[in-house]
Amino acid sequence: MDITLSQKMNEFGESIFNELANYKKQKLREGHEMIDLSVGSPDLPPPPYVMDVLTSHVQDPSLYGYSLTGTDELYEAISVYYSNRFDVSVHKENEVLMVMGSQDGLVHFPMVFANPGDVVLVPDPGYTAYAAGIALSGATPYGMPLKEENHFLPDLDIIPEDVCQKAKLMILNFPGNPVPAMATESFFKKVIEFAKKHQIIVLHDFAYSELYYEEKPISFLSVEGAKEVGVEFNSLSKSFNMAGCRIGYIVGNQEIIAAVNRLKSNLDYGVFLPIQKAAIAALGETSSFSEELRQTYKERRDILVKGLAEIGWHVDSPKASMFIWAKVPAGFTSTDFTYHLIDEAGIVVTPGNAFGPSGEGYVRIGLVQNEATLEKAVQRLKEITLLK
Repeated sequence: MDITLSQKMNEFGESIFNELANYKKQKLREGHEMIDLSVGSPDLPPPPYVMDVLTSHVQDPSLYGYSLTGTDELYEAISVYYSNRFDVSVHKENEVLMVMGSQDGLVHFPMVFANPGDVVLVPDPGYTAYAAGIALSGATPYGMPLKEENHFLPDLDIIPEDVCQKAKLMILNFPGNPVPAMATESFFKKVIEFAKKHQIIVLHDFAYSELYYEEKPISFLSVEGAKEVGVEFNSLSKSFNMAGCRIGYIVGNQEIIAAVNRLKSNLDYGVFLPIQKAAIAALGETSSFSEELRQTYKERRDILVKGLAEIGWHVDSPKASMFIWAKVPAGFTSTDFTYHLIDEAGIVVTPGNAFGPSGEGYVRIGLVQNEATLEKAVQRLKEITLLK
């Protein structure tokens, strides 16, 4: 039997993450020890009280039916959390929507608002789920380059007018992945003005809202007028180490929320109720755990930034997120350098061009190993001639 794929599948080639994973497995089979800093997956557990709540409710036989939607209790917890953490008021009745991890919402979001021929403004480099969602909608991505000279913020003034006229959606991500940049209030104000002028919906991905160090990031919705033009995505994956639980949410403009909910009601049956209970516990007791988590990532960041500087590889110290965005040494492309690190040092990072053409010349390094392992990685780098 001949198996043929749909034309849509032409948009979905094998990702660089799979390629790196396969190469890593090959190296492991050959007996090499690998330090994997490529995937942004938390290596730490959720707070003990969250696991206790999950364990308790898993034993309740009445909670094994379809949840269909987020519970009123969860939506209340999200509303209170946003009020306490970001001084943002969101109504639990119509301005909050649960998703099965933020990626679920991010991938499906463009399908709700964009048609073939429409344009989606997307950060370049940007999280790979954005491109997947745009491909599913049939819309055309337009990359907004994130450049060092602009503090890795998109320059809205250089977007051509004909692109603006076709644009239905703008995706932003601060603090970002792969670029751990921070947005300013003045930038968000400009985004809101731009969106109103061109009738563009704004999606702000705020998944790293709790992972910050010297400076707390601002919520897009905290800026006046933001709720008129857009929504904000958030997740418990990174903030509370609940990545495998697959629970996130959207807050903001009620018409946008209602439209996404209309699609979601045709796609899935909600998130397991005990997981929702665990999410409520996480959102309700953030202070000490979040501070301890930030301190852990800060110590990891400082080990890498200082260690790399000692061997002549100077990288910017990120103010937030769980990544370092590092320029590759002269004479290498991002991909060549990535494979060089695997072959010579047994260290796996992600080439910047995996996230878009403007990522060429960089690699993303995840702070996803403990301090001792990161120190070992620095020592390995000291032993290869590349950085001496």
